[in-house]
Amino acid sequence: MSKIISKSFLLLVFAVVICCVLYPLVLLAFGQVFFPFQANGSIVNGPDGKPVGSLLIAQPFTKDEYFQPRPSAASYDGGASASSSLAASNYALRDRVARTLGPIVRHADGPKGGQLIGSDIEDWFQHDIYQGGPHIVAQWASMHNADALAWVNTDSLHTAYVADWATKHTDVVSQFVKSNPNTPQPAPSDLAVTFFQSFSNENPGKFLSAMTDTGADGKAIAVIKPVGTGSDIQSIFFEMWRLDHPNEGLQNLPGDMLTTSASGLDPHITMQNAKYQLDRVSSKWAADLKRSPVEVRKEVEDILEENSFAPFNGLAGEKMVNVLQVNLALRNEFGTPQ
Repeated sequence: MSKIISKSFLLLVFAVVICCVLYPLVLLAFGQVFFPFQANGSIVNGPDGKPVGSLLIAQPFTKDEYFQPRPSAASYDGGASASSSLAASNYALRDRVARTLGPIVRHADGPKGGQLIGSDIEDWFQHDIYQGGPHIVAQWASMHNADALAWVNTDSLHTAYVADWATKHTDVVSQFVKSNPNTPQPAPSDLAVTFFQSFSNENPGKFLSAMTDTGADGKAIAVIKPVGTGSDIQSIFFEMWRLDHPNEGLQNLPGDMLTTSASGLDPHITMQNAKYQLDRVSSKWAADLKRSPVEVRKEVEDILEENSFAPFNGLAGEKMVNVLQVNLALRNEFGTPQ
């Protein structure tokens, strides 16, 4: 019996050494010798020599001088890889896509063909009429309770703004309490819809957006102010504008501009996606550099082509670019954005 146990123990030790020590060491050595870049995470450095990211994981870019990756259900968190798992019929998916479309979609034809629809959404919004009725913001809050609640809860500035509003509109809050006796002391989130209905009546054609202001000490501070223009209006109210303008011809957008990947971390976009962003990227660089937009556009196009690839050398799939790689190439070519 003891002989059997000793042999089994030796076999276990042998298997552990082979599988958990020697095999990993061989793979580590092979990777470090023959594929050091890939084995260490495909980390790339910026012009200052410091790591800026991995070519394997998408990351967001906020400046207009850079190409944007596809949306991410994981918020570009490498430790939270996930898809949205939302069906095409899901309201949350529809709302996210609509908010993406507002600031970037263009007219398809007519005198405005090729122009962004953002200014049209703003003009419509400022008239403050939706489906023949007044007060667009009030209608939005009533139809999209979850969005109104999310607006209040997702930013401490928003929550504080609604709380301050409540102290100045005690009559409206009292009426809310009468209608909702189970909420005798409503929090800002409870008042979300009521707040937007009141705000819409007092500020027709306006919505609330965060902006930078100068404080009493001369330092920049973030504040919430009523506005009639801006990306918030273009994104939040695009779907309502579309319902009011069902016959307006709009350009089709590449699918990967609107859909997330299965991992939420796909670092690539299609060349079609990149070309759709080309006008924004090249015109912003031209403005920064005070150079000819035509010349800069050509240089950006060349950078895209130099950094593009197609699966199996073009035998399958379409051309793609790695967003981080092409943005680093732009920075190396044109310098740091203003």
